[in-house]
Amino acid sequence: MHKDKKIPSQEEITSALELRHTKEIQDKLSAAKVAICGLGGLGSSIAIALARTGVGKLHLIDFDNVDLSNINRQQYALKQLGMPKPQALADEIRRFSPYIEIETSHVRITEDNCAALIGDADFVCEAFDVAEQKAMLTNYVLEHMPEKYLVGASGMAGFHSGNSITTRKVTSHYYLCGDGESEIAKEYGLMAPRVMICAAHQANTIVELIVKHITGETEE
Repeated sequence: MHKDKKIPSQEEITSALELRHTKEIQDKLSAAKVAICGLGGLGSSIAIALARTGVGKLHLIDFDNVDLSNINRQQYALKQLGMPKPQALADEIRRFSPYIEIETSHVRITEDNCAALIGDADFVCEAFDVAEQKAMLTNYVLEHMPEKYLVGASGMAGFHSGNSITTRKVTSHYYLCGDGESEIAKEYGLMAPRVMICAAHQANTIVELIVKHITGETEE
């Protein structure tokens, strides 16, 4: 056990994950680095899911602070109001994954700093609320970093059926999750269930891509 008897050692946690995933898969998950761009309802839920799955390295990027309006759908606590989102989310993750490698950047992503922020990530999650930010990051990665896997989102607003949220392969390295239709302004805003369903699609796609690299499966 860890010197703090309430916290299992890194070896114990890794062994528990290996029992679930196999050592081969867990080794690859542990080595993968994912940049999560935007830490709202999508990004905060993606980060939690990936950390619980055993992804070893996360880069959490957002310029915003935790606000009361975030609590209805984002993975933050009331005691974290006013905190920078990257730090607040890192604190939440370390409650159950104390040995994970987390890099935090409390900054707005732009075309000027994009390469420096996500250049060393194996996978990139686009998790913005604003259409212009989505387009900027997507276009930048597709044009300047075509070797990276990009997983984005479009359409998860309102309280319609979760079955309309799907994952679509757009190019060999670009996947898009969501219903592609529901807009925040006309679809009653963002609510936790559909946002979390979409976030789960994004996290699941990342995990699937990591596993495919292990098995040697080729892209269809």
